[in-house]
Amino acid sequence: VQLQASGGGLVLAGGSLRLSCAASARTFSYYTVGWFRQAPGKEREFVAGISWNGGATYYEDSVKGRFTISRGNAENTVYLQMNSLEPEDTAVYYCAASPRRRTLWQAFEYEYWGQGTQVTVSS
Repeated sequence: VQLQASGGGLVLAGGSLRLSCAASARTFSYYTVGWFRQAPGKEREFVAGISWNGGATYYEDSVKGRFTISRGNAENTVYLQMNSLEPEDTAVYYCAASPRRRTLWQAFEYEYWGQGTQVTVSS
């Protein structure tokens, strides 16, 4: 499975962005998908995850209430809607996928990764 992340950019604090993760394979609709981010000098951290059927979503505490993960299986795409962005959200954002059907919080649990998209939030 090849993943392509897009939608990053430069936005003012309080603004919004929507990231997309498009997959090359139809089997993507059966995969658990997560979004991670990595800021300069920091480790990659989990942001949000969604089950294969969209029935379960889960978030890192600092983004709860601001970010929403969703999936359009007909489009073979997972989205991350990011609202009320803060400078602390500045990072490269990566999408990842795994055929394992359970909540996956750790980067090592995901087999497939996209190339990353830069999100910069200015104050």
